[in-house]
Amino acid sequence: MNLYAASIVQMKKMLVNLDKWLDVAVEHGKKKSVEPSVLLQLRLIPDQYPLLRQVQAACDAAKFAAARLADKDPPAHPDTEQTIDELKARIQKVVAYLDGFGAKDFDGAETREVKLPWLEGKHLSGQDYLVEMAQPNFYFHVTTAYAILRKNGVELGKRDFIGSLNIQG
Repeated sequence: MNLYAASIVQMKKMLVNLDKWLDVAVEHGKKKSVEPSVLLQLRLIPDQYPLLRQVQAACDAAKFAAARLADKDPPAHPDTEQTIDELKARIQKVVAYLDGFGAKDFDGAETREVKLPWLEGKHLSGQDYLVEMAQPNFYFHVTTAYAILRKNGVELGKRDFIGSLNIQG
């Protein structure tokens, strides 16, 4: 399995999609006279993170996956965003960070030991980390952000979620 293609390429694409969804949400808010700050506090149910934190968590999941698989240190983002523009800037920073990786950075990543802070003294192989933890966690937060927006009337569809395709022929 090519872990670079399976992780970074797709995560970048989904973060770009997420950035576009926020633009659509702002336009929706303008039409409905809803302040963007209100949109950021929306959630699916009371015990889940609001949209603001879902976006931050999606960004974190992507940068940590890249860093851990390539055995690098991730950039710090202190979760201080309070506006959609600040969230969009965070997404763009993470996409730029992911742009700094290439397939060579993932040589040997399948078998690399990935240590997680909450698994003291234990580890996962890079492939298991990606498939069992990083991808599900990333998609959980991206999908939840999408669902929050949809639940609140933002006009997004399946094509907006999937985004561009590398159609050939």
